[in-house]
Amino acid sequence: MPNSPSDKSSTKLADSKIAVIGIDLGKNTFHVIGLDKRGKIIFKRKFTRTALDTWFANLPPCLVGMEACVGAHHLGRRLKAIGHDPRLMPAKYVRPYSKGQKNDFRDAEAIAEAVQRPTMRFVAIKTVDQLDLQALHRIRDRLVSQRTGVINQIRAFLLERGIAVRQGLRFLHAELPEILSTREDVLSPHMIRLIQDLAGDWRRLDARIDALSSEIAGIAKQDPHCQRAMSVPGIGPIISSAMIAAVGTGEGFAKGRDFAAWLGIVPKQLSTGDRTILGSISKRGNKYLRKLFVQAAWVVLVKPQSWERYGLKSWIEAARKRLHHNVLAIALANKLARITWAVVAKGRGFEVTRTNDASPQPA
Repeated sequence: MPNSPSDKSSTKLADSKIAVIGIDLGKNTFHVIGLDKRGKIIFKRKFTRTALDTWFANLPPCLVGMEACVGAHHLGRRLKAIGHDPRLMPAKYVRPYSKGQKNDFRDAEAIAEAVQRPTMRFVAIKTVDQLDLQALHRIRDRLVSQRTGVINQIRAFLLERGIAVRQGLRFLHAELPEILSTREDVLSPHMIRLIQDLAGDWRRLDARIDALSSEIAGIAKQDPHCQRAMSVPGIGPIISSAMIAAVGTGEGFAKGRDFAAWLGIVPKQLSTGDRTILGSISKRGNKYLRKLFVQAAWVVLVKPQSWERYGLKSWIEAARKRLHHNVLAIALANKLARITWAVVAKGRGFEVTRTNDASPQPA
């Protein structure tokens, strides 16, 4: 039976009183909870994707909360374009506000509660360019993992036949042709063919990875934020573009330590009362970006001739006396992450200044 005019008017009245909205995102259906200014639930409904767009287009501007997941950035940009205030939150920060057993409407209610908290941490809405760049990095990372799997499989097959190759990609790449042509005493024709097929997979993956790396490098050279990040020691096109794709200009962090904590390269803290207990690194946040910054730290550590030029010599030499070399790499990765955030967020390149004792220090 069609809705009566009174039903439609009451619905419009309820819509006009909505101040906060929580959306539990789905693939085809979206569960929505609407709260008034006092926090009372006055709206509860399930929408299809098309119906949700139409409903928001006719709704007065309000605060909209969503979990930062697949599709959230796209919807956030659409809502922002029509005047709403969309805010994305990590799912783990929403979970404490969920009451009772889990269902989609209770999840939406928890989101609506969490988005109003003044101390809530929000995720910056990514632009289309950021998502495109992030997609390039994810594809490249997947291909690198596949290449590592292929190389490990080749090594395992050779080792099963008593052929050990020195550790390192370049050594296997150089020795493999000779092994396949001269070690027929331990390698059967069938195994030689299988390894040759794997070597072909390796070459194809190399070509795709090189093409993606070149594309990423071209984008980084055109982006001013990436150029500033690349002025930091150890930071190249891959790391700088990955950082810009993940956090933009870093406006979501108040200081460099917050960015380092988000990467998971600060000590895990289990403190209580007057006792401060620091453990290993927390490994929270972006695993891919954390791995890249640790690699950048190792690049700097293996080039001691550059320490003086970048103002890191005194710090590294002092840290080497008290830290294991692996711990030193993590500490340096923390330092590089803070510096990189600072040059991107403040819009200036990396500089080395000299203090009164004439020792250069990173600016």
